Amino acid sequence: MHTKRLSEFLRARRALVRPEDHEMPAGTRRTPGLRREEVAVLAGVSTDYYVRLEQGRERNPSPQVLRALAAALLLKDEEAAYLRALVDPPHPPRSGPAREYAGPHLVALLDTWADTPALVYGRYLDLLAVNTLGEALFSWLGGDSSLITAMFLNPAARDFYRDWAVVAQGCVAALRAADPAPDDRRLQELVGELCVRSPDFARMWARHEVRAKTASTKRFHHPLVGDLTLGLETFSVNSAPGQHLVVYRAEPGSAADQSLALLGSLTLTGSPDLPTEGHTPHDHS
Repeated sequence: MHTKRLSEFLRARRALVRPEDHEMPAGTRRTPGLRREEVAVLAGVSTDYYVRLEQGRERNPSPQVLRALAAALLLKDEEAAYLRALVDPPHPPRSGPAREYAGPHLVALLDTWADTPALVYGRYLDLLAVNTLGEALFSWLGGDSSLITAMFLNPAARDFYRDWAVVAQGCVAALRAADPAPDDRRLQELVGELCVRSPDFARMWARHEVRAKTASTKRFHHPLVGDLTLGLETFSVNSAPGQHLVVYRAEPGSAADQSLALLGSLTLTGSPDLPTEGHTPHDHS
């Protein structure tokens, strides 16, 4: 059981629930969110028991209690699953996976989509593979292969993503959703560095949001082709757990579709501002 992370998660999620979400009077409060005794009442447990959970002194909450807490804290299915994993980890703790790389068949698949930006990222939001048009779309990354680091430490990210705060929070939530193992050294080092170097990351990480990336629409501002809005789909790579394939798409005939076509043309003609060789930002072998 991940006692410390369970305590942090409960406190953070309690602070995000408003009394009126449960049709309770808000009254005067010194801090946002529900009081401990209110969560206890909603979950059908004693206040003392819930306090022990938040303080890490209660180590064996039952599945029934976890379901009741998920309802009281208005957790979505993915967040409730994360809560259960903190109490009953689905696998032994690990020090970190072997080096991640995109398989050759997956890289070959990306290369067949000449008119569609596509990329593969790993458990820690490292860019593992990207096709030619995807590399052109994300040219602002330069040689950086860490999407989460670039999101918070590269100023170009705030120009590229027109809704930067929303996208950044989604990346933080996806990073937390990747694996709840508390002793993952790579994750600890990554989160520690970003918390020190980026107050925005530290604030978002403290919210304990858990949300894998799914289908959505994003608005970009590319330095060469301007504003464009693209839909995207995210797929789990079953042959490599923790890896995800992201495919971007513009509506046919839309301004974004024309912008992607222009970007592809500039790539083929060797624009000095775009990469012209390879389809991966670093060695994946």
